[in-house]
Amino acid sequence: MGAVFYIAPAFIPGEADVGKNVVEAAVDTGVRRFVFSAVIHPVLSNLVNHVAKVPVEEAVLTSGMEYTFLHPARYFQNYAAFWLKVVKEGVLAEPWSSETRFSLVDYRDVAEVTAIALTEERLLFGTFELCAPGHLNRLDVAALMSDVLGRKIRERRDPDILGDIPQGLWAMFNHYDRQACSATR
Repeated sequence: MGAVFYIAPAFIPGEADVGKNVVEAAVDTGVRRFVFSAVIHPVLSNLVNHVAKVPVEEAVLTSGMEYTFLHPARYFQNYAAFWLKVVKEGVLAEPWSSETRFSLVDYRDVAEVTAIALTEERLLFGTFELCAPGHLNRLDVAALMSDVLGRKIRERRDPDILGDIPQGLWAMFNHYDRQACSATR
């Protein structure tokens, strides 16, 4: 049988077990190739959405299937969720430090790499961090948005922007804050 592409929904309960079950089902049905889109730096053990990927990768590694692991950075498309608000209010707000820098990637580039991994052999048995050039903070992103819109977009930190969110997301935002603090030392 052909290939499977697997990406888990963010913060699903029992994510590691769900992923291992997907791997087991792939093996049981005779899948030859498994492409797993995880997350950049899955070894960050204090982030549940990162560390949940590690048991899935281990299951794939011991499955006997051909594999490719994709570790995409934050998606540029994450900004789409609040783009209309940015356009309307002229402010890019996020719940972590404005100084936190990120590697980012476009979904379309990840899709292209995924297609190669599913249909060709050149990425077999590899792990690939996927990101665009640059290491951008919110000031940089607001400047890019300003260029696109032809008017000034301000930025600000707004810890209450998302309201009541899962604990795993707060842990991730706190990690982002610590990254900004450690980068300024």
